Amino acid sequence: MRKFLMLLIAVPIVEIAVVLLSGKLIGAIPTLLLIVGTGVLGVYLAKTKGLNAFQQLKREIEKGRAPGDAIIDGVLTFVGSIVLILPGFISDIIGILLVIPITRKLFKPAIYYWLRKKMKNGQIILIQK
Repeated sequence: MRKFLMLLIAVPIVEIAVVLLSGKLIGAIPTLLLIVGTGVLGVYLAKTKGLNAFQQLKREIEKGRAPGDAIIDGVLTFVGSIVLILPGFISDIIGILLVIPITRKLFKPAIYYWLRKKMKNGQIILIQK
């Protein structure tokens, strides 16, 4: 919890510093346009990719397959889209990495590890019908 609070404080400070540096290097208007542009891109991707992920999940279930990978992809894509909406360039880079399928694969092992750890500790319970 302490690490999370430190992260919650540090990330906005770093984001503001990077935006100020960007404003100094490329100007205020281009910086604002980049921030607004990535926000609009994030909204668009959340809408389109989120619907695609839901449809893929539905197809997996209809075929009788466990939708594990589809769920992870959908969640990572949605989180990436939401992170793109947040103002700041560091969050935009993380958002883009989560949205692009090739780079999204880099995050999957960490998600699976986290899920296994939570299941082992009894913090996540799977119920099968």
